[in-house]
Amino acid sequence: MKKLFFGTLLLALVIAVPIPTMARVDVNVSIALPPPIVFAAPPDVIVLPDTNDVYVVPDIDVDMFFWNGWWWRLWEGRWYRSHYYNRGWGYYNNVPSFYFDVDPGWRGYYRDHNWYGHRWNYERIPDRRLQKNWKIWHNNRRWERRGTWGVQSYQPRPQQQRQELRQQRQQQYQQRPKVQKQRQPQVQKPQGQQQRQPRVQQPKRQPQEKVQRQQRQPGVQQPKHSQPQGKPERGEEEKQDRK
Repeated sequence: MKKLFFGTLLLALVIAVPIPTMARVDVNVSIALPPPIVFAAPPDVIVLPDTNDVYVVPDIDVDMFFWNGWWWRLWEGRWYRSHYYNRGWGYYNNVPSFYFDVDPGWRGYYRDHNWYGHRWNYERIPDRRLQKNWKIWHNNRRWERRGTWGVQSYQPRPQQQRQELRQQRQQQYQQRPKVQKQRQPQVQKPQGQQQRQPRVQQPKRQPQEKVQRQQRQPGVQQPKHSQPQGKPERGEEEKQDRK
């Protein structure tokens, strides 16, 4: 009896759940988080020239930035951010605005201490100092007032040239294979569900109504056409006239 009861209850639940709701459960897929980066100690950062307070961790193979109070990571064509450098990553459904100011060749310039032909005496900033001062530096425009970011005899690019570089980098970014892959739909619904969802099947009542009408029709007699009882037929009128 218990098996029969639970079987009946399960069947009732399956029938009660609408098809679109069941389909939504099937297609919800969580986005994977990037693997953690193991640091022996909190990482140092450097500030990148020709940017608005964009810091980068230079001594790892992964592009990891600090900007506007957040740590940022690009992994498999997606962006993630966190308030911590080693945990708490969350998916960011966009490209952070600072990224197109970042020169893609910064690693080579960092390695050679050379920024476009000028000696680059970058400053390594410990994490504790960064967390304590980044907001003050931003409000005081520390790096903007210096203007050289530690690059000797360097003239910052004009604003128009920086805007043109941003547009070029944005176009190059959109053409990357990983970005192209991420722009495609992540989950495609099965064709069977796509066909069933728009349709709402109503109970088939028409055959039953036809049968009921067929059953009722023999018992219903339509009245025969007859002349009114108060008016005699034509033959009777002629007989009365002859009398």
